[in-house]
Amino acid sequence: MADSFQFELVSPEKLLMSEAVTAVSVPGSEGFFTVMANHAPVMTTIKPGIVLVTPESGAEQRIFVRGGFADVNENGLTLLAEHAEPADQVDMAALDQSIKNAEEDVADAEGAEAKSKAQHALDQLREARAGLAG
Repeated sequence: MADSFQFELVSPEKLLMSEAVTAVSVPGSEGFFTVMANHAPVMTTIKPGIVLVTPESGAEQRIFVRGGFADVNENGLTLLAEHAEPADQVDMAALDQSIKNAEEDVADAEGAEAKSKAQHALDQLREARAGLAG
């Protein structure tokens, strides 16, 4: 059996999860990464997407996050999420509306930098939507 480590998922409202896990896959801003016991320390931003949590019990959990920060240290992994909820409870209509709003932001953006930032946000939402669908 794989070694375990402490995982905490925190939203602005409350502590959503705190338990011993064997692995957590995180949608990092630079790409997905998996944390296991004794992972090197790192702090990074996370993008909208699916966090895959493998608790010691072995039943993998899928959690939708809308950005935030990941902190891996000697005590484990803490995800500070802007918003988080079980993937099977996501309001897909609300997510689709967020994508529509982001599309409008791209169309309304003035200047190359603003358009690039708006397009990046739209791409992240679309990628997260695809992750939820599949």
